[in-house]
Amino acid sequence: MRKWKRVDTPDGPRFRSALAAHEAALLHSLATSMIGMLDERQSSAPADELEQITGMRTGNSAPPQDETMKRLLPDFYRSQTDHPAGSGTVESLNSALRSLHEPEIIDAKIQAAQQLLETLPRDGGKLELREDDAHAWVAAVNDMRLALGTMLGVKAGGPDALPADHPLAGHLDVYQWLTVLQEYLVLGLMGKPR
Repeated sequence: MRKWKRVDTPDGPRFRSALAAHEAALLHSLATSMIGMLDERQSSAPADELEQITGMRTGNSAPPQDETMKRLLPDFYRSQTDHPAGSGTVESLNSALRSLHEPEIIDAKIQAAQQLLETLPRDGGKLELREDDAHAWVAAVNDMRLALGTMLGVKAGGPDALPADHPLAGHLDVYQWLTVLQEYLVLGLMGKPR
């Protein structure tokens, strides 16, 4: 992965870089997996009679059981103190907000991953992104990092390395590569030199 180069054109900024074939294949695999996970979550939502009448989509009211999906679709509200009415109030609020907003959040995440796939050179090589494509890449790569970081147990401050014989050592390298890819693209979007 080369650094991103911002080029201002009459039609708006463009963001240029290049990927090796294995990097493109890795991004394709990760984005496809992300779409599959999100599709599965969305299709598990119970049928809602009100949705059929009003056309308003609703989603799952219960949080995901899988740690990775919990990280991608966290609760909307976390009480900083104990609520006088008990924890049921916070759970009820989260259930209502999740049911109302989760379908749109999942749609946005899927759309970002699909936009990444549409602009990704399948065999590697040079790429040039419009600004909206670059924003989609940042969102999709962030979701990939969150999912992979959850699997690896990454918390603030590390781990920076795993022993070479650790079964997840290669995954940590991918996580760190995604971090650099995202950071350089965000800096490019901000117009800051790298």
